[in-house]
Amino acid sequence: MNIYPEDANIFETSNTDDTSRPKVYIETYGCQMNVNDSEVVASILIGNGYSVTSDINQADIILINTCSIRENAETRVFGRLDLFGQIKKQKPSVLVGVLGCMAERLKDQLLEQKKVVDLVVGPDAYRELPVLIRAAEDGQKGVNVLLSREETYADISPVRLDKNGVSAFVSIMRGCNNMCSYCVVPYTRGAERSRDPQTIVKEVQDLFDAGYREVTLLGQNVNSYHWEGQKGLIKHTVNFSDLLEMVALVDPRLRVRFSTSHPKDLTNEVLYTMAMYENICNHIHLPVQSGSTRILKLMNRKYTREDYLNRIEAIRSIIPDCSISTDIIAGFCTETEVDHDLTLSLMREVGFDFAYMFKYSERPNTKAARHLEDDVPEEVKTRRLMEIIELQGKLSEQSKQADVGKRFEVLVEGESKKSKDEFYGRTSQNKVVVFPKAGHKVGDFVYVEITDCTPATLMGKIVEE
Repeated sequence: MNIYPEDANIFETSNTDDTSRPKVYIETYGCQMNVNDSEVVASILIGNGYSVTSDINQADIILINTCSIRENAETRVFGRLDLFGQIKKQKPSVLVGVLGCMAERLKDQLLEQKKVVDLVVGPDAYRELPVLIRAAEDGQKGVNVLLSREETYADISPVRLDKNGVSAFVSIMRGCNNMCSYCVVPYTRGAERSRDPQTIVKEVQDLFDAGYREVTLLGQNVNSYHWEGQKGLIKHTVNFSDLLEMVALVDPRLRVRFSTSHPKDLTNEVLYTMAMYENICNHIHLPVQSGSTRILKLMNRKYTREDYLNRIEAIRSIIPDCSISTDIIAGFCTETEVDHDLTLSLMREVGFDFAYMFKYSERPNTKAARHLEDDVPEEVKTRRLMEIIELQGKLSEQSKQADVGKRFEVLVEGESKKSKDEFYGRTSQNKVVVFPKAGHKVGDFVYVEITDCTPATLMGKIVEE
């Protein structure tokens, strides 16, 4: 039986693994924010006498960091809990904890699984984990799902449990204020809070000094980053453009990425900052969700189709070689064939390089669930999604083919899965490239000439600058 699911992030055993300490196994689902949260959890636990292991069979504590964005994500987690229950039957002393968004949203339902779940901890309560674990060891349920208006974990240096030691995620803010009608994030992660910029810059500097050569700044909506402080008697404000520049100035050899942007908040100031610094990567993830202004209004996205296309025009004008990726939802409440065709036509007009595409999944207690009927038949949602996927496949292939013959600077991130003689890395535009090693090593910057492509991957060879 394979107990390691392919869609989960499972941290590799590292120098955090110490046989004299209780062992914690952490399994992560969902977005990059969750991956970063798991690194914060690891840091807190290691600082309190625990070690982290990638072998679930060696674990004294099993933690699963969860996502509630879509129903199938939660279903998958309940399936994992069934497996953890089997492990507990063989080793009754093992503690099982559910962290993150599902813990926040489904506390009571999780606690009903009395024989499996010992800990239920929301995303703002990770500092309490050592205390909650001790309570669970004494036979109590360790529960804290309170949301905070202040918690950013700014003082905690995450333990980097990734595999390559080259690229890292840095959380710059938590929570969300946008209240999109389909989304549970404001309810599971609370209101928006921005970290002190100096703590962010210090974390990035520490990563660079440790050999990392790329950071991705994370937030539910990075463009709404806003921090206010005092410099003597003068009030000091830092917005996202300011922060982006501060991070870019850490070192010109450090690549800087960010995710995710909201179309209503992506300013020209941010675009000009990107254009000014070569080490800020030329890629923007700009979720559109729908090409229909009527549907966007029902989604409470706070922009129109025309507003979105205006932002695309600004990106193309200020950063001509910038790649653009997006999110698209098929079959939102009341969506008609006309609305669907508007999404397809917007996709063609923009020519997205990549997209995350989903069927609408009603989430309990959201505004859409309370006030809108999920009235698009499942078979219609499926058909529309397949049409979106088919079109995006063609657009992605066109995007890759346009790069054949060009040269790009690529950061070597690791060994190709298909060949030990090849590396993979990404261009500034966030496109994956596979190429022969040619005597280089992970962490090097190399110039690669693109010789061929598939719809998903570029292929090339290392050349002189």
